[in-house]
Amino acid sequence: MTPIAAWVHTWDPFLVKFSDNFGIRYYGLAYVMGFVGAAWLMIRYARKGRTRMTEAQVSDLMVGMVLGVVIGGRLGYFLLYHIDELAANPLVLFKVWGGGMAFHGGLAGVAIAIGWTAWRQKISFAHIADVVSSVASLGLLFGRIANFINGELWGRISSVPWAVIFPASDPNALDVTRIPPRHPSQLYEAFLEGLLLFAFAQWRFWKTEVVAKAPGRLCGEYLTAYGVARIVCELFREPDATLILGLSRGTFYSLFLIATGIVFILRSRVRVQSK
Repeated sequence: MTPIAAWVHTWDPFLVKFSDNFGIRYYGLAYVMGFVGAAWLMIRYARKGRTRMTEAQVSDLMVGMVLGVVIGGRLGYFLLYHIDELAANPLVLFKVWGGGMAFHGGLAGVAIAIGWTAWRQKISFAHIADVVSSVASLGLLFGRIANFINGELWGRISSVPWAVIFPASDPNALDVTRIPPRHPSQLYEAFLEGLLLFAFAQWRFWKTEVVAKAPGRLCGEYLTAYGVARIVCELFREPDATLILGLSRGTFYSLFLIATGIVFILRSRVRVQSK
């Protein structure tokens, strides 16, 4: 029986609507805010002498990051979660108005952008990765809030007092109040993967010398922490694709992030010891 107190999600995904399916969406606005915030912070790093990159180099990196997140996130969504749908209709990639982005795919795209910038600007990959890691969760914070506003990527069925009824979780229901309420897992992710990790990375960047003295360490710590946070959040999130080895895909892919993070940390230690 659905608790009477459960809030029914009716939030319109459009901030401003010009037609039935065209307007300014909160999801698109979240991407803009994430990119603008990241660019502002990295330019501030350059002005304060906290990075080896100049303001112009930061601008070049941002172009690559935007392309990496958008292209990588879109490809990752289908390759990692819905490959059957992509195989049946490759043109679905271009139906961006229907949503569909994956963090792990976007991360791969950002890694390529970092590699390209490092090669072109003759700056170490580890240093740029540290800088990007310090701002990455800002985009996640806005993105997860936008996921909640969109009423997508909802959590598992729950009876907690703050559970939310997501009508899209049962579109055939005749009475939305009969739809089981669920964890607002998007907000859990906004807090853990977004706000908490952003605060941690900013503290490490500004209050320690880790970026200057141990290149790659901050990136490793971030990847490891994100992987753990994502796995915790997956406990409350409804799997949106078939399981792999009994694990949700978000959990499975995050294990590789944790392993990669540990490798970055170990390599940074070797660099410091060899100096």
